[in-house]
Amino acid sequence: IPGYGDSPPVEMAVTAQGRRTFLDHVLQELGMQRPVLVSPSMSGRFALPFLLAHGDQLAGFVPIAPVGTKDYTAEQYRAVQTPTLILYGDRDTRLAPQALQNLQHLPEHRVAVLSGAGHACYLDKPEDFHQALLGFLHQLK
Repeated sequence: IPGYGDSPPVEMAVTAQGRRTFLDHVLQELGMQRPVLVSPSMSGRFALPFLLAHGDQLAGFVPIAPVGTKDYTAEQYRAVQTPTLILYGDRDTRLAPQALQNLQHLPEHRVAVLSGAGHACYLDKPEDFHQALLGFLHQLK
């Protein structure tokens, strides 16, 4: 994610519109046709603006306790028809409940909770994570 960790900041990533545009450019450059967007934690700042504006370009969306979910209204989420797997660890008691509270307004969602996993549930329980993800991917059109 530009501007996080050791990556250099990207000027366009300062605003939600800029982050949406940045992600759009990345997907175009990669030649992605209806990808499934997996969005853990801080990547929510990029994925959520993209989902709300261009969700129809995605085959699916997998938010994993992303940040920024409270920045949008229930009505905005209800307008998104992208199949979504809301995934989180049951030991993530800070960000996951807030994300679930907001993301549950997405009409085409289902939820997978990884028992005994924290915020980085894909690291804590990789087999369970992959099983949930693959199950979701197999159900997509």
